[in-house]
Amino acid sequence: MAEMNLPNKLTVLRVCLIPVFLVLYLLPFSAWSRFAALAVFAGASFTDMLDGQIARKYNLITNFGKLMDPLADKMLVAAALVAMTQTGEVAAWVVVVIISREFLITGFRMLALEQGKVIAASSWGKLKTVSQMTLILAILLGFIPTPVTDILSWVTAALTLGSAIDYVAKNKGIF
Repeated sequence: MAEMNLPNKLTVLRVCLIPVFLVLYLLPFSAWSRFAALAVFAGASFTDMLDGQIARKYNLITNFGKLMDPLADKMLVAAALVAMTQTGEVAAWVVVVIISREFLITGFRMLALEQGKVIAASSWGKLKTVSQMTLILAILLGFIPTPVTDILSWVTAALTLGSAIDYVAKNKGIF
């Protein structure tokens, strides 16, 4: 079993916070539920940055972390965006673009791994993640005008597509 060091525990915590976020977001218990959902999502997002920094700084990188960290990020973002589609705050096409990109690149990475190659995260991929989290946080804040979140949706979809194109173009030899 993988050693459950601090970065791995933070990754597991991020996964465990997903249902908490969903309950607070979709089943508002009070006027504070949305704020609590925002706090949980922001905290979960922060663990993404924190676990990576700790793992690199203290050389605590594990196979578990290599697998679960990006998976936890995708699960958190997908859960939030699907829930926001249900509430009508995000267009379904944006969610389809984002989730499709994640399946495509995950499959692409698996294919590369079979060939003994590792595809590292690119600056496009990191920018994509920041834009997705920014969109979700902006929507959760609730006071940002819809035209602004619509523009953020378009920018996020464009960065997500750009990231997919970048990964495929730089690694087309995998095919």
